[in-house]
Amino acid sequence: MTRLLLDAREMEHPEPLEKAIAILRGLDEESYLYMLHRREPVPLTALAREHGLNALVRCDEQGEWHILISRNRDIDLEAFLLDRDSRA
Repeated sequence: MTRLLLDAREMEHPEPLEKAIAILRGLDEESYLYMLHRREPVPLTALAREHGLNALVRCDEQGEWHILISRNRDIDLEAFLLDRDSRA
């Protein structure tokens, strides 16, 4: 699987949503969006689920949000979560 990383922790609204939507439009069955954010992006995850995409949202111990979205509903997105020591 190809990870498409979007670090939105320093971006201001609406840039994270706009960039994430652009990435989602280009997703294929072998890629996934991995977004880091300082807040839970509720509109993005709602939109992903409305379109039948596989979505996982987790907040880590530092309060940072990890959002993974894929077209491939058969993959376990949990397996692609980065721990805080291996982030790009």
